This record gives sequence, C-alpha cells and structure tokens, in this order.
Amino acid sequence: MLKLQVKRLSTDFLIIGGGTAGAYAALTFCEHSDKRVLIAEKANIKRSGCLAAGVNALNAYIVPGKTPQDYVDYARGDAHSIVRGDLLLTMAEGLNRVTHKLEELGLTILKNPDGSYAARGNRNLKINGENIKPILAGAVSKEPQISVLNRVSVFEYIVRENRICGAYAVGVDEPSLYVISAKAVLCAAGGAAGLYKPNNPGFSRHKMWYPPFNTGAACAMGIRAGAEMTTLEMRFIALRCKDTIAPTGTLAQGVGAKQINSLGEVYEQKYGVTTSQRLYGTVVENLEGRGPCYLRTAGISRQQDEDLQKAYLNMAPSQTLRWIESGGPPSEQNVEIEGTEPYITGGHTASGYWVDANRETTIRGLFAAGDAAGGCPQKYVTGAFVEGEIAAKAALKYLGDELTDPGDGADSVKALLEARLDAAADSDEIDRLEEEMQSIMDEYAGGISRHYRYSEESLKTAEEKIRALTDRVNLTKARDTRGLVYILELTERLILCRALIAHLLARKETRWRGFAENTDYPDTSEDFLKYVNSRFNPHTDEFEIIFRDLVAEGEIYEH
Repeated sequence: MLKLQVKRLSTDFLIIGGGTAGAYAALTFCEHSDKRVLIAEKANIKRSGCLAAGVNALNAYIVPGKTPQDYVDYARGDAHSIVRGDLLLTMAEGLNRVTHKLEELGLTILKNPDGSYAARGNRNLKINGENIKPILAGAVSKEPQISVLNRVSVFEYIVRENRICGAYAVGVDEPSLYVISAKAVLCAAGGAAGLYKPNNPGFSRHKMWYPPFNTGAACAMGIRAGAEMTTLEMRFIALRCKDTIAPTGTLAQGVGAKQINSLGEVYEQKYGVTTSQRLYGTVVENLEGRGPCYLRTAGISRQQDEDLQKAYLNMAPSQTLRWIESGGPPSEQNVEIEGTEPYITGGHTASGYWVDANRETTIRGLFAAGDAAGGCPQKYVTGAFVEGEIAAKAALKYLGDELTDPGDGADSVKALLEARLDAAADSDEIDRLEEEMQSIMDEYAGGISRHYRYSEESLKTAEEKIRALTDRVNLTKARDTRGLVYILELTERLILCRALIAHLLARKETRWRGFAENTDYPDTSEDFLKYVNSRFNPHTDEFEIIFRDLVAEGEIYEH
C-alpha cells in the first residue's frame, strides 16, 4: 500500500487558492506587514483560477458620473434584493483603487484619445487581459515573505473550539500529506462547477463556463467544519454562445447585440433584463416554439467584426474558429445562445460563506473572499481583488502572537487517506460516479434537461440518491495521489449538492426566474424576502436552515 509522507509547515497567514482574490490578498498583506504568507494552490499560480486563460474586460468599475452606491443599487436589483448591502458597498468603494493598482502592476487597460479608460457599458473597462494571471503571479514572486506551494490540494480545515488553526492538504503529484499551521486563514479557493450534467457530456464534459477544476472545496470545507453558509440556492446559470460556451457579454455590451428569437423578434424586454431574466426569456422562447434564440450581430460593421474575432481569440478561441470554419463572420450570421448548467459562485451571485464586513466567517480567524464569500454578487475580477484586500487587512489585525496547536489529528487523517489507496483500483470509477452525480442533479434538482425546474418531491428524490451515491464514493479507492485528489473533489461536490438541495427546499418561492424555477411555488413571496442560511450538523448528518432578516440599507452586520 502506498504510504504518505507527512510534511509539517507553519505560517502566519495561510491563503487557500492562488487565484484572483488569493494572489491580491497576499500582495496586500505584504504591503502592511513583514509576517509570513503561504499560498497553497492546487494548480500552478502562474495559470490558475478563473483568470487562468485571461479576460478581456473588467466588469466592475465605477465609471465617471456613477458612484459606489449606484453599483450597490444595480447589484441589489439584479439579485432581486437578496444581497448584503454592507458588503456590496465596501466592495464597490474599492473597485477603482484596485483597478489602478492592476495597471501599475502591468495590466494593459485600453484608453480613449484623451487618456481616460475606455469603458464598455456602464460598469466595464476594456483591457488586454490575456496575461493578467502571470502579471499577478510575477508580483507575488517578488515578495520574499510569500511562499507558494503549488500542486497541493487543501481538503480540510483544522479547527479547535471554533477557531481556525490550519489545514490539511495532499500532494497532487507526490504522496505527501501536508499539515499546515497558521494564525489566520483566507479561503479563496473558488466556487463549484461540475455538480450538474453540462451542455457537452462525455469526452467534452469539461467544456463549460466555469473552471472545471473548481470543485466546491471552498464551501465544502466550511460546511464540514460547521461554518454558516448563505444563499446557495441562488445558482448561477450563464447565457452563452451555443456549443462553444463562449461569453455573450462581449456581444451584448461590445456591439449592442439584442436577444432575438427565430422570428427575428427582440424578446429581452418582454421578460426583463436582469441576468436571470435574460436566461429565463431564452428558455421560455424555446419551450414555446419560437427558438432557436440568438444575439443579433448580423449587420454590424467590418471593424466590429474584426474587434469581436480578436476579442474571442483572447478568451474563447473556439468561437472565433467557429466563425472562420463556417465562412461567415458575426456581421453575416447571428450567434445562437443557450444556458449552461447551474454553478455555485459567489462572484456572480450571493452564495458562499456568511461573513461579516471584514469577510470573516463564523469560524474565528477564517476569512473568505471572491467566489467563496457570500452576500456580495456581481463582484467579478476587481471585486474579488477588493475582498482579498479587505480580508488580508482584517486577518493582519486578527493575528495573535502564537500559533494555535493544530492537535494530533494528522495520524488519523493519514490513515484514512492511505486506506483509500490501492494499486489495483479502477481508475475510471470516479469518472463514472461523477457522471452519475451530474445526471441525478440534472434530472431531479433543476438541470438543463428540466429547464432549470424542480419540485419539492424531485428535490427529495435528489437528496436520497445523492446520499446513496455518497456512500458508494466513500468506498472507492485510488491508484495514486492524483486519483486520491479526484476522490476528494467528488466528495466535495457531493456535500455541496446536499447543501444546495437543502437551500432549494427551504426557499419556498421562485425569486430568480431562470436560475431556479420552483414548480410548487412559481411566484415570488414577501415571506422569503430574507437570507436562507445553513449550518451542517455532523452528528445528525443534516443541514440546519437559518432564516435571517435582510441587513437594512446603511447598516453593517457583525457576527
């Protein structure tokens, strides 16, 4: 049997995930302290996280004539009131500051002839962002007090009396169990993809909107540790270019492309223009026989043609290749659109950890930022930077003089992991079990095939089947540590599936048309103008639902 080597590390500030929020948090921490920082990254920090392949716009910026409060109002309206205004405001107030810092680090932000930033719409800036992640990684590498641990998968917090004191991680490529002690921890490990059957199953199942390597570890670790979670039922479903799953925002905002049905009718105003309503209208138009649906690009200028094809080469080259292969640029053919499978991502919705204004979770010393932090939707890239900045400054204030003893649990964790290693294991079993999970969620918990609709009965069936599948996954074995990581990732997805189902059951209304259609409660209810939170009880193996009143305008929530 393969044995794991135990490696013990200690740091002042542990950052789990070296993506958008994590890298920026590390840089912020170093600006204000000479204490040690350790970034634990599952991939390699140079090309990891949601920005791994780059991005062509900064979607959160306060343009001239607008205020941070305007951004708060926009996000609140888009989320149909289920937001934390205090979190949104503190995030919005930092958007322009971190944007200027990014430019100083080397990011190319496109300019107007007068030297001002080139805006795209009311809140966006055009950038050349294909190297945004290497720029961040380069800045991190210049800080001597930051250590980066690449190719390790953090899978469990070490918590003593509701206080964080470190985490366990396993090597992706080598048989090592890391026991990391820390005075404070920031979770910036991203949201969750792969819970549901995707648009392109089988060999192409990882061609999706959200990074497939984001498996929900951030939330899953918090759930198992007893942290309070919020608004997981606000799923995110992206409206994308059909088959390529390329972004549509560049078309809608870059050239003003309208959503039209097969009859050429503009339908977006008919259903509303919030993010979820744009998806809902597309689903209904298809169901009622007026599909397929498109973004109307036919007739745009030659210059717009070239600009679009260049933009997509930077972020979704498959779309540009499709235009080339079909022999027709976007000016000659409209772009067909479709919805993706549901995701859990706090960068677009309000789902994630329940945090206070400092982004501290209900576990003392554990902070969350970016896609892991709930209550603050529409944060995108720059908002994740701001949350990383806020969390880093708060963590520095929290730090004590001494490390909390992580205890002697490493031996039992090591034994449990080693029991999962078997050289004769079936290496394809995890893939089959993952596909089974995705089929369950798709059919019974409101996936693509069910037009994002579900009922109480279907959700209860999903819960029953996911529980049974979890029991089977708990018996699987892996040939090596990479296979062990895959088992841990599937376990993370499964506990998050259960949490999501509990939240969907608890919100007895349909608040976000398109994102979540509750057929038993098809209307919005004032009774649910509140946060649906949860806490997992390991003794009962159940999720305890907590209903919290909305934080009023101008108020700041503290635990």
